Amino acid sequence: MTENLQPVPDDWTSALAIVAHPDDMEFGCAAAIAAWTASGKRVTYLLLTRGEAGIDGMAPAEAVKVREEEQRESAAICGVESVEFLDYADGTIEHSLGLRRDLVAAIRRHRPELLVTFTHHDFTYTGKWNSPDHRNTGRAALDAVLDAGNRWIFPDIEDEPWGGVKYAAVAGSTQPTHAVDVTDSLDVAVASVEAHAAYLSGLGLPPGAARGPLEGFVRSTGERFGGRPAIPFELLRF
Repeated sequence: MTENLQPVPDDWTSALAIVAHPDDMEFGCAAAIAAWTASGKRVTYLLLTRGEAGIDGMAPAEAVKVREEEQRESAAICGVESVEFLDYADGTIEHSLGLRRDLVAAIRRHRPELLVTFTHHDFTYTGKWNSPDHRNTGRAALDAVLDAGNRWIFPDIEDEPWGGVKYAAVAGSTQPTHAVDVTDSLDVAVASVEAHAAYLSGLGLPPGAARGPLEGFVRSTGERFGGRPAIPFELLRF
């Protein structure tokens, strides 16, 4: 029998979301982000790429500008005021020492209590093989949580060590343990997905196509969460 999902702990005030591409947050957990910001929590987005390889019919130089603009608009819809990009190349992210260092620097700078990322597992919740960008970003982000609190790892980073991350919430996981009630934030999440208009058009999806799958997803999750529409996460404690 599948176990019920538990509520994501609420004893935090600041979160840092680290993902590979524009739209990763929106397709993964925007409804949860919107619920958190509506309750007064602060969430910052850190994207490793600008998604330049994400639209087949659009040259990367143009896609960079379009997708960054769409991501900032989408984040603002969810109540996220700060969106940062690290300018790694879309499609070729490696779990390198340099990436770990960049993510440690971000964690020490923002000092979150919750880290949010997309799944680092081989498969996503849809059963599809996960992209190397997602796997490497998620794993490096989790490793960086531990590194950030050790002053002798990357001691050249100016900001003081930060060991205050209590939890990591992994979206898109095949092994969810917790969830967030999104009863009041589903419409916001749909709007945030639809803000990626050029990306959705590139996928051949017409306007309004996001609502049905998203509603079905949160309803399905809700069957393990007291009947409430919800976004699932695999929760790790630090």
